[in-house]
Amino acid sequence: MFSTTKTFIHEFKKRLTEKYGVGLDDSHITERYDVLGSMVRDYANINWRKSRDNVNKKGKKQLIYFSMEFLIGRLLTNNLINLGIYDVVNKGLKEIGMDLHTLEAQESDAGLGNGGLGRLAACFLDSIASLGYAGNGHCIRYEYGFFRQKIVDGRQVELPDQWLVNGNVWEVRKPKHAVNVKFYGHAETYQKRNGEFGIRTVNPTIVKAVPYDMSVVGYRNGVANTLRLWSAEPSDEELPKNESFDQYLTTLREINHGLYPDDSTEKGKMLRLRQQYFLVSAGLQSAIRGHYRRHKTLRNFHQHYVFQLNDTHPILAIPELMRILLDDYEYGWDESWDIVTKTFAYTNHTTMVEALERWPVRYVHHLVPRNYMIIEEIHRRSQREFVAKEVSEGDRQNMAIIRDGMIHMTNLAIYACFSVNGVAALHTEILKAQTFKEFYKLYPDKFQNKTNGITHRRWFLASNPELSKYLTSLIGDSYITNPDDFEKLLPFVKDKKVQRKFLQIKHLKKEQLAKYIKKANGINIDVDSIFDVQIKRLHAYKRQLMNVFRIMMLYFRMKEDTDFRIHPVTFIFGAKAAPSYYFAKKVIELINGLADVVNNDPEISPFMKIVFIENYGVKTAEIIIPATDISEQISTAGKEASGTGNMKFMMNGALTLGTLDGANVEIHERVGGDHSFIFGLTEPEVKKLKEENGYNPWDVYQNDREIRRILDSLIDGTWSQGNPHTFKPIFDEVMNKGDEYLILKDLPAYFKRMDDIVTYYRKKSSWAESALYNIAKSGFFSSDRTIRQYIDEIWHIDKVKNGN
Repeated sequence: MFSTTKTFIHEFKKRLTEKYGVGLDDSHITERYDVLGSMVRDYANINWRKSRDNVNKKGKKQLIYFSMEFLIGRLLTNNLINLGIYDVVNKGLKEIGMDLHTLEAQESDAGLGNGGLGRLAACFLDSIASLGYAGNGHCIRYEYGFFRQKIVDGRQVELPDQWLVNGNVWEVRKPKHAVNVKFYGHAETYQKRNGEFGIRTVNPTIVKAVPYDMSVVGYRNGVANTLRLWSAEPSDEELPKNESFDQYLTTLREINHGLYPDDSTEKGKMLRLRQQYFLVSAGLQSAIRGHYRRHKTLRNFHQHYVFQLNDTHPILAIPELMRILLDDYEYGWDESWDIVTKTFAYTNHTTMVEALERWPVRYVHHLVPRNYMIIEEIHRRSQREFVAKEVSEGDRQNMAIIRDGMIHMTNLAIYACFSVNGVAALHTEILKAQTFKEFYKLYPDKFQNKTNGITHRRWFLASNPELSKYLTSLIGDSYITNPDDFEKLLPFVKDKKVQRKFLQIKHLKKEQLAKYIKKANGINIDVDSIFDVQIKRLHAYKRQLMNVFRIMMLYFRMKEDTDFRIHPVTFIFGAKAAPSYYFAKKVIELINGLADVVNNDPEISPFMKIVFIENYGVKTAEIIIPATDISEQISTAGKEASGTGNMKFMMNGALTLGTLDGANVEIHERVGGDHSFIFGLTEPEVKKLKEENGYNPWDVYQNDREIRRILDSLIDGTWSQGNPHTFKPIFDEVMNKGDEYLILKDLPAYFKRMDDIVTYYRKKSSWAESALYNIAKSGFFSSDRTIRQYIDEIWHIDKVKNGN
């Protein structure tokens, strides 16, 4: 492989000719990208093979991280940095008249995720590899990802995300490692040769799961782990008995067609369940096959593997491992259960009971009949244990795995897993005190907190090279591998020269974002304005609508009072709404309707503009976040489990405007009230208000003229070209359905805090000091810290190389 500019250029030219039969001058940019990507992949593969051999041959304990999504973004830049060859490649390309950034732009975001859940999983894989530990991710190789968002007449339109149209240069297909996954059929008892009775699945539909492996490269440590993506293909063994081959192909292709199919229909729900079972069955079979080949027993399986279930989607892994142990390897129930309960750990990502996954019994019984039998038995035994431990009847009902014709997946996970963790301090306390209080009372030692984190190597080093290089010039580069060393910046936060340099870099990043917005949206924005940003999945509890109401309030004040003007602000939104989430799609339409009015108003547009970033994803986040001044983290207190966008903004020198929710609490604790702007009801106050039924949005409507004007504008056609019906559903959601997420209750405090932060922004030195202080305190929120805690307190996995 190459190690110098000269050898890189030689290898690059050679591969262009060998693969495409072209030279530098007549090659297409996509061919150049493909060749460069394959060179980097092969460079990483050397570490990849050595890492796998070291783990398997030495019997090291490793992690498998099951997640329905891994929002890994683009890998070229990240891999070049982590392999330590970025400068060699960049210089080599310049010498032959090519630009690395142009080639980087050819790479699509991998269509393997949607929101924070997937981005967290991707950050975790980076940190595990960079810390040198043995840990691999398993996901589905989605053909079309979530969807590509197009805004047409202000409305979201979902288009296929064809991220694989040009292939995926980073993956390696491994057909020899395929396994068979069985659906449907029925379970029957049969007599074995030794006279004992067993249970088997008869007449199943068999789908072959083929792995596509991608290396996960650690930062300059010679370690590479694996992200394994499973693809559904026709079985070689058996054709379906109850359907035509065409039907069979259609059914199996649905499994890896796309992420999170529409679950508003029974067909969509069943497809989600099939995807979940396909992933965990394939992943477990793969791990067990390799382990059994090496050890000739599964009694020590939990000593060599730990499985982290990222949210509720992979929980079917629990009965699936039981099925494999009981039926395929003929272990007894007690021995199998002992292995299972030492193998799985579960991460919860929501406090909202209504968001906890439940499946109708008939779905699971139909799809995986043997697994349903096992779930029934786990339920029976759990209830017997609860009775023996004198759990009250009411608590037993709340803890039941099967209740009212539904399988409560979270209850199954908490009962079976040896560890249950929340993802922020406040979130975990809510789980223990409210959501799962019955389980916490019985199994307090299972529960622990692991505050989320982000990989600073992508979200600071790679995304903001100008700022990271400057930081390195001030404090050295130890923070790259030891994020606690971000605090070495603290002595510089009051330094006027450092403050000026920071503001210059921020201005440069704002110019880069403005250029992107001009090209993508056709909108000219003022780079000297405050960049106020809310980018995240569109959901009612995240309260993008409250942000919209705040902007409306500013707009009406300026229209009614010509003496009232604000420091120029550019409000930037980025969000996708789930295809079946009607309210969220209406909010997107409202944002764009508001933008159309504001941006075209000659009186108001010099003071504020609104931009909705289409098809928001990792690629766009890497441009937006370094340019941001104000980070909007305004969810209803107690509803956001953690959030990780807040951490990325903080690390890049944005100030948080937010509620005491999720990880905002811990950010506020670390930077203090002087360097963050907190407002609104706290979680205990929200809880008390709900319990006492002490809030009626109509009271606010009647008593606050400005809020009444905002709400009336939803139904008088102000933002919808005179159509009073367009945004009536939003009006109804707030006014006639009780304003569930307390938008109107928190809006006055939010508006006041906005005024405070804008006033503070004018004090450039103070603002720069606060921004630098946030950066200095951001090391705690690196996923390296999170992963060390998982390793020390839950996983106890081994290093890939020496040690352990």
